[in-house]
Amino acid sequence: MKLSTDNYKGVRDFYPEDYRTLEYIFATWKKVLKSYGYEQYDASPLEYTEIYKQKSGEEIVNEQTYTFTDKGNREVSLRPEMTPTVARMVAKKSKALSYPLRWFSIPNVFRYERPQRGRLREHWQLNVDMFGSDSIFAEVEQIKIAHNILIAFGLNDSQFTIKINNRKLLNSFFADTNLSEDQQVKVIKLLDKRSKLENFDEKLKEVAGTNFKFNPDIDEETQAIIELLKKRGISNIEFDPYMVRGFDYYTGIIFEIFDTHPDNNRSIFGGGRYDNLTQIFSNDNVPAIGFGMGDVTLQDVLETYDLLPKFEDTTILYLAPLHQNFIEQTMTLADDLRKEGVSVLVDFSSKKIGDQIKKALTKNAEYFAVIGDTELYNKKLTLKHLSTKKEKKLKFKSISKFVKKNS
Repeated sequence: MKLSTDNYKGVRDFYPEDYRTLEYIFATWKKVLKSYGYEQYDASPLEYTEIYKQKSGEEIVNEQTYTFTDKGNREVSLRPEMTPTVARMVAKKSKALSYPLRWFSIPNVFRYERPQRGRLREHWQLNVDMFGSDSIFAEVEQIKIAHNILIAFGLNDSQFTIKINNRKLLNSFFADTNLSEDQQVKVIKLLDKRSKLENFDEKLKEVAGTNFKFNPDIDEETQAIIELLKKRGISNIEFDPYMVRGFDYYTGIIFEIFDTHPDNNRSIFGGGRYDNLTQIFSNDNVPAIGFGMGDVTLQDVLETYDLLPKFEDTTILYLAPLHQNFIEQTMTLADDLRKEGVSVLVDFSSKKIGDQIKKALTKNAEYFAVIGDTELYNKKLTLKHLSTKKEKKLKFKSISKFVKKNS
């Protein structure tokens, strides 16, 4: 019996053409983050389950986390998110680090949920965090970075909206009500799912009572951040008291970015301030703010607006030995050219020249050259430019200089 070629449900195989898209997304993320002085870090996808039980929320741990007991009888999880991991890393070296930290990572994260458009069981996620600053300018910088990333992919301000709220505002609002702590938690969970519920008002009355009205006004901190961002050229930002984000560890400003296209009208990504997270590991309280952006949702957005470039695998020089006897010497020449910075592909097939040219065209080769007795004896090649059909005879030692100058 043969094994199935299907992959595990909700995960992806990346063939070369798919991986080029992923590389483009990664490269764009990195370019923007490094322009702000952020440094890249990474960690293992395996974590002790306890850190998610502490701060990620019961729904994520009980319903969405891949958790198992290892051979040492330790409860371990594949990370569903990166924030608890980076908080652990900071807490571990908190005395030795120089603040504020500006860090980012692009981890593979895993959640057991129903696969659907924009949501799989694994994805790559950009995580951007600043540790050690409680200034509102940290919020301004983080939201500005998020905005700049989407602009770097080709979107404009009319194509997405930045919604902002404040967990401190929510806490203050609830403090003036008669809701129990359990009721407050249930209301927050309802608010987080509001866009998916047709009977939101009914559900809210069931949880909080028929007289409960949710209508908090904007606070000074949130208003100040909005004004600062508008001064920095961001006009597509708005206060949204219903936007709460589901994680339990947020302590202040929270924000989400929404696509405005009717075919993809959903949250793209978000984040917020989480000042107390390091305290689950140590007594040091390091203020922090961060956001995450997934590659699956982002790719949906880029495809919606036709913003993904057309990727091509390019080879500069395609060498076609006429016979098996010439392959070894051709490989030696190729190695010499690679040392000088030229991309070279050697065809081992010894097929007819026409067939090898067809193959070179599928690899988007720029130059093509045949190698036989005459070429090896004279140490000269005739390079054919496959687009223009022009030919140039060159000594072996002159090839790299020529193709680098003319490619």
